Amino acid sequence: MSATDSKTRYGKFLMYVIIVVLVNLAGATLFTRIDLTRNQIYSISDLSREVVSTLSEPLTIEVFFTKDLGAPYNTVELSLRDLLQEYAVYGNRYFNYRFYDVSPDEGDITEEARRNRELAQSYGLFPVQLQIIEADQVKVQKAYMGMVMVHGDLMEKIPFIEGTEGLEYKLTTMIQKMHNKTGVLMNLENNIQVKLFLSSSLEMVAPYVRLTGLSEIPGQIEQVVRELNDKNFGKLEYTLLDPSSQPEARQEADKYNLLNLQWPELQDISGDRIPPGQGVIGMVMEYGDKMADITVLRVVRLPIFGTRYELVDMDTIKESMNESVESLIDINEDIGYLADHGTLELQSFQPMPNQGQNPEAAAEFNNLVSETYSLKEVRLADGDIPPGIRCLIIARPKEEFTDYELFQIDQFLMKGNSLAVFVDAFNEIRPPQQQMQFNQQGPFFVPLNTGLEKLMDHYGINVKKAYVLDKSCFTQRFRSQTGIEEMPIYYAPRIKAANINHELDFMKNINDLLALQFSPLELGQERLQAQGVEALRLFSSSAESWEMSGRINLNPMFIQPPDQEGEYAGSMPLAYLLQGEFGSYFAGKELPVRSGDQDAAADTAEGMPPEQEKSGPDVSGIEETGAFLAKGNAGKIFIVGTSTLLRNDVINWQVEGENRERIFPNQVFLMNVLDILNGREELAIMRAKKQSFNPLDETEVGTRNFIKTFNIGGLTLLVLLAGGLIWFRRNARKKRIQLMFQK
Repeated sequence: MSATDSKTRYGKFLMYVIIVVLVNLAGATLFTRIDLTRNQIYSISDLSREVVSTLSEPLTIEVFFTKDLGAPYNTVELSLRDLLQEYAVYGNRYFNYRFYDVSPDEGDITEEARRNRELAQSYGLFPVQLQIIEADQVKVQKAYMGMVMVHGDLMEKIPFIEGTEGLEYKLTTMIQKMHNKTGVLMNLENNIQVKLFLSSSLEMVAPYVRLTGLSEIPGQIEQVVRELNDKNFGKLEYTLLDPSSQPEARQEADKYNLLNLQWPELQDISGDRIPPGQGVIGMVMEYGDKMADITVLRVVRLPIFGTRYELVDMDTIKESMNESVESLIDINEDIGYLADHGTLELQSFQPMPNQGQNPEAAAEFNNLVSETYSLKEVRLADGDIPPGIRCLIIARPKEEFTDYELFQIDQFLMKGNSLAVFVDAFNEIRPPQQQMQFNQQGPFFVPLNTGLEKLMDHYGINVKKAYVLDKSCFTQRFRSQTGIEEMPIYYAPRIKAANINHELDFMKNINDLLALQFSPLELGQERLQAQGVEALRLFSSSAESWEMSGRINLNPMFIQPPDQEGEYAGSMPLAYLLQGEFGSYFAGKELPVRSGDQDAAADTAEGMPPEQEKSGPDVSGIEETGAFLAKGNAGKIFIVGTSTLLRNDVINWQVEGENRERIFPNQVFLMNVLDILNGREELAIMRAKKQSFNPLDETEVGTRNFIKTFNIGGLTLLVLLAGGLIWFRRNARKKRIQLMFQK
């Protein structure tokens, strides 16, 4: 070998070494990964990445796990490690996590494990008893499977991580809740705009409509903004606009549809004349494409006494502004719950002692929602719906709404907010217990009409006065003299995956639902098209369902499915999500007045100074526009024809998923819906990523037998055929080669 060849060989070898080193360096610095799974279950969502990448204070996650657990818990720790590693990839320098090997107080343990156990107990984490499967045997073992999050002075913990179902959702919501307002405000790209529109022309009529102190409003609002800026890192930017002297301000006020007072020429007893004019008063807070309307002047229409104008006190305005900040930057945690009109109780204790808990209350729903949101009770009889609430839950109202209360709900929706409506078509009236036992008389059902029906019908949907019965239903097991028997409860439809709309991202992890006494829904297609509202079916009954109307009897012993297939009504829609710009029910109608406030109006009149009462001009000709929204901003309505989804005895219905994890489909569905209605679609989609409950599609007996036979013998036959084909081709090729050499 020549010296030149030797140098060439060593040169190539050195070049290859350099290339390998450079490739490894590039791989270490230019990190990327691709998740090819259907729902990207091995990578965190965009919301999770944003939350951990914007941390402004150290966040430490400390995980306490017992090693070498048997099935079905042997994969939980590994999955949790992978998930936290994924967070760390996208987190900034403030995100940290650490695993501690913790052995329970059994047998010989190391000194390190002892210290870790003491640390876990100092955080309030204690071992739990698990059923472990080892060597085909089931044994009971104590183990630590918990974690804590420490963020500044705050601490959150998960005492028991049973499985990976919804784990990313729990972690992200906990981090977001701890990070919350402080971190989000510090990372805002722009300031939140606070715009007060106040026409100087209003000063002419202010003394005659009891708007004393109107000129002081701008200074008071400015002071409120300064106080709020002390707590919001100076992110509020205040602007005073006068539509009377600024044409661009007038155009902007019209865009926001703010309150505009118009008055004709006025003359008092002394002969002084006030020229006709108009003036705007209102305030908005704006960030990005989101806007919140802050009421400054309240218009009260009262029977007999007419219209009154009242300035809102500064404490109420300050509270409204503070709540609106959270809504604008998407950290709002308040959801309204209608607490009057006979709706479901949020507490489950019976009014009488020794009666236990009320299974028909919504206490479990309250606890579930409170993990992420805060339910604020709303009573329409006490006043308007509080600002800062983006979603109002109306669950089984039984008492009639006044037109003014319906007007409040209507205008709440027109502002671009959402409604979650759980309505019952019938009121179930149960006779006294003794009468039921003596006369063997069951409950009877009376059609329920509260006035909410006409509102929903106007928006394009109607709840029929009927119940859906379904052959695909819950089956009640009971013990009889002949053994264990099953009774189908036809009025408790079991909603299977085939009848659930999986085209919607937030519904992808919903494969089974159960509730009682569903009423079918009907769409008013003409109304929906006229308003430009989209109706999304969420789920429906099976094809083997039928209706019960008229005389209702839900005794399972007396309910039988139709004799012939043609007598079934077919699949009926049970839940819808409507979204779009709804038209107001009160458009083109005389606006309702608040009833029952005559005394308050009398007090108002008595409080007017005598000189104004005698010499003031007639102000009945003043008209206002802008206080009423005839066409709404984009809003959402979720409606389902039953309230039983929220009841304690239904919301905890469960199925078994992978690794024997307990899945609560009703809970997941309700939280997904509330996330969507509250503008947190990312959270709902995140919860839908992992599906540990994937039931098989129902098929005919013949289809099942064919699939079973094919899996047993068909696959073997295909392997034999493939092997025979390969052997035949190789043999043919061998013969061709032999013929070539024989020639």
